[in-house]
Amino acid sequence: MQLSQKTMENCDKYVPQQIEDKWYEYWIENNFFHSEPDEREPYTIVIPPPNVTGMLHMGHMLNNTLQDVLVRRARMSGKNACWVPGTDHASIATEAKVVARLKEQGIDKSSLTREEFLQHAWQWKEEFGGVILRQLRKLGASCDWERTCFTMDEERSKSVIKVFVDLFNKGKIYRGVRMVHWDPAAQTALSDEEVIYRESQGKLYYLRYQVEGEEGRYIIVATTRPETILGDTALCVNPNDPRYADLEGKRVIVPLVGRSVPVIRDEYVDIEFGTGALKVTPAHDVNDYMLGEKYGLESIDIFNPDGTINDRVGMYVGMDRFVLRDQIEKDLAEAGLLEKTEAYTNNVGYSERTNVPIEPKLSMQWFLRMEELAKPALEVVMNDSIKFVPAKFKNTYRHWMENIKDWCISRQLWWGHRIPAYFLPAGGYVVAETAEEALELARAKSGNSELQMSDLRQDDDVLDTWFSSWLWPISVFGGITNPDNEEVNYYYPTNDLVTGPDIIFFWVARMIMSGEEYRNEVPFRNVYFTGIVRDKIGRKMSKQLGNSPDPLDLIATYGADGVRAAMLLSTSAGNDIMFDEALCEQGRNFGNKIWNAFKLIEGWKVDEALAQSENNRLSVEWFDALLSRTLAEIDEHFEAYRISDAMMTAYKLFWDDFSGWYLEMVKPAYGSPIDSATIAATRTFFDKLLRTLHPFIPFVTEELWQRVLPREAGESITVAHRAVAGEQKPELLARMELVQEAVTAVRNVRKQSNTPQKEALELKVIADENYPAELVAVLSKMANLASVTVVEEKDPTAQAFIVKTTQYFVPMSESIDVEAELEKLAADEKYYEGFLRTVMGKLSNERFVQNAPEAVVQTERNKKRDAEAKLEAIRERMAALKK
Repeated sequence: MQLSQKTMENCDKYVPQQIEDKWYEYWIENNFFHSEPDEREPYTIVIPPPNVTGMLHMGHMLNNTLQDVLVRRARMSGKNACWVPGTDHASIATEAKVVARLKEQGIDKSSLTREEFLQHAWQWKEEFGGVILRQLRKLGASCDWERTCFTMDEERSKSVIKVFVDLFNKGKIYRGVRMVHWDPAAQTALSDEEVIYRESQGKLYYLRYQVEGEEGRYIIVATTRPETILGDTALCVNPNDPRYADLEGKRVIVPLVGRSVPVIRDEYVDIEFGTGALKVTPAHDVNDYMLGEKYGLESIDIFNPDGTINDRVGMYVGMDRFVLRDQIEKDLAEAGLLEKTEAYTNNVGYSERTNVPIEPKLSMQWFLRMEELAKPALEVVMNDSIKFVPAKFKNTYRHWMENIKDWCISRQLWWGHRIPAYFLPAGGYVVAETAEEALELARAKSGNSELQMSDLRQDDDVLDTWFSSWLWPISVFGGITNPDNEEVNYYYPTNDLVTGPDIIFFWVARMIMSGEEYRNEVPFRNVYFTGIVRDKIGRKMSKQLGNSPDPLDLIATYGADGVRAAMLLSTSAGNDIMFDEALCEQGRNFGNKIWNAFKLIEGWKVDEALAQSENNRLSVEWFDALLSRTLAEIDEHFEAYRISDAMMTAYKLFWDDFSGWYLEMVKPAYGSPIDSATIAATRTFFDKLLRTLHPFIPFVTEELWQRVLPREAGESITVAHRAVAGEQKPELLARMELVQEAVTAVRNVRKQSNTPQKEALELKVIADENYPAELVAVLSKMANLASVTVVEEKDPTAQAFIVKTTQYFVPMSESIDVEAELEKLAADEKYYEGFLRTVMGKLSNERFVQNAPEAVVQTERNKKRDAEAKLEAIRERMAALKK
């Protein structure tokens, strides 16, 4: 898989498109991503299964890049890394796609049997499902593709049915008529978590209800939904409201409908809201439903499943609910039964899947009791058995878990796991994993041994999609159907979950519940919550706004490494990402920087007989220590899940420290060779840097790792051990920082005096404890100095600068511009006076001095001493120039 040397020499530019597909195929061919249980420590991540209908978007890019970084780092740490991919069957979304496709073919769903429809659905899934997983390969995702799962495959389906039956037998699943959130577009019930509330502009309609038997007397009722008068079965007032004290025992006439309904009295009614009178529609409002239950009111369901009006009342039959709202306003006005309307803003619930306003609806559904399941799942998060990153989401989680409601788990769809409940001819039902078991139970329950399967009718509903994905960390390892198998015992619990906070209730909380219920153990140790990907002006990316780039187009333009780097450089846990395409260019430029650094090193001629210079020896020793210190910092970032900080630290290490300083330190003069010890150290450093960067940008690092040192066939950076920190030598690092500051100062002198870099300068220094005399060889080379001389007296004619407390002078062949130099020194004096005031403010604060760590206080004291020394030197220099 390696390019020939000749080919490499011809690759003048970094072209990611020429290397990325090649290396991904190499990784797959060599099975580097596959995992089997062994003696190593496991590291496991299960992918948040994207909808089988899905296409790669920027949110997926962020989430899966983060997962891949964690998995690749674990693999390079010697762990048995297993990243399980898969897709979710997405009942509502997939059924909608299939129905739309059938319509294009002139086929209506209602004309098909369930079995015929499911044939079309499976055909659609085979043709279009799973595209997103293929797209993830372009990103470089190192998933164990042999383990790819689907929430409706045989193993996951068996797991779902087994859990349903188990929870039913435990009394945790029940069936009953309840007020549910109804999605008229998908024509199914939704759980509370699938309803998104948003502020909507509407009207408040003031309707006139005539008091029965009292001509001309009307009670005014305010409502936002006048169409629901068709289902009104009472009017309610507060018993403490003196305005309606005489209505006890009376009835009113529902406007237009003409139905006589009772006036009930309950403190539920807010005297201050509207007129203090409330219309009661038990079938279409959750609070009205509770009043209906309390007072034994009739419930009249006025809607068909698609949101049109049914024939229960015999008015407006077949009319859409929103068309009816406009029509009924006109009809009320014409009948003199509309007092007035007002503009009104309220929160309206929308279906999370179809984005249409939901309808509260009384419906027979299946529910899962949540209170008992929630208690242990709350405890493990609050005691940090599971750590949330960032921790702020613990409060969000606690609030929901402490106020949890039973989960409506049935959906009125055909695509999904069909509920394993079977209804008997004479009434009642049984629940079983298979039809054969159901028949046995039905015969026993009915006492009729002659019952046949044809006598039983299976429930038509399917289970909520989340009822399969809540089992995902267990079911992908067969842990539901075979609870003590080798794989689940080895890989479970998983290590990290990377997901968005928008599904903390849909998915995260429920996985924790199922883990505690079926494994008596948490499903993962850490949850990393990503933010929302927004554009550079803060808008959420969406197709409607046209501000969401196609990730595959970005990869085609900038390479996967460039896009990964862009995502990682702009993200931090729990915070939204302001994505700018310019970051992709920055990411590609980083790959180009690494590429060019390799070309530079490979271009040096090596003289095996050449002794290592003092400059090179010191440079190697310094970078080795710096590399160790930085690797330790990166380790700390990963331990705290500061993945973006880890990437930025590695980025700066390569770009600034390795390319900007080290390579310049050891680079031989034009046409001259380099010694073998230095080139060997440099290649080793480059190897370690590539291994450090590999989890973030896997393709270019593999390409160059294969050639920086000799490799055997079948080797890969993917399974190489990551670089680890060695001796850090803080004293050497601190002294080299003094050298770097001095070099920068000399370069500034050159710039100010228009002195070319190739012209060697003299440097004089008044030595003190902050003068790094032992590193003068590096100082001389990097600043291009002909000599460095220690002196006792200041040189008033030279350009001067100060590093910490050490004074340096650069004699110039031409006289200096005294006025310009004084102006510069005055600016420096003003800066350090302000800096010193800030430091003195801290040191004069007794609470700071007494309570801050001693090391922090000492740092401030050192700052004070250095600032005072700099000010003294600046003022002396100014005085000398004024003479």
